[in-house]
Amino acid sequence: MPSPTQRQGADSERQAQTLLCGRGLQLVARNVRWRGGEIDLILRDGERLVFVEVRQRSRADWGGAAASIGSAKQRRVILTAQWWLSRHFRNQDWPECRFDVVAIDGARLQWLQDAFSG
Repeated sequence: MPSPTQRQGADSERQAQTLLCGRGLQLVARNVRWRGGEIDLILRDGERLVFVEVRQRSRADWGGAAASIGSAKQRRVILTAQWWLSRHFRNQDWPECRFDVVAIDGARLQWLQDAFSG
């Protein structure tokens, strides 16, 4: 049975997926985990792969959801993306990629494209 925090996280990821798919992106994978890193959503935007971190905060204090993604979290997401790419594009060139964030502060969703680089 998921905890209330896990249920809230899953709900936030569904909201982000609905937002992004509504803008024309196509879902590739959800909740990819590897060695302490996790990617919430992987989507395709044309030929480009988009690795998405979803962050939710009930209030925007202390910079809000977007500000909660520090350099250590970015490194874990980037390393997990590299691992995922190496598994899915073994003997091929990797497609163009970007790292986006969907920040949810209360009821406000904000899609930040190219939020950090890998």
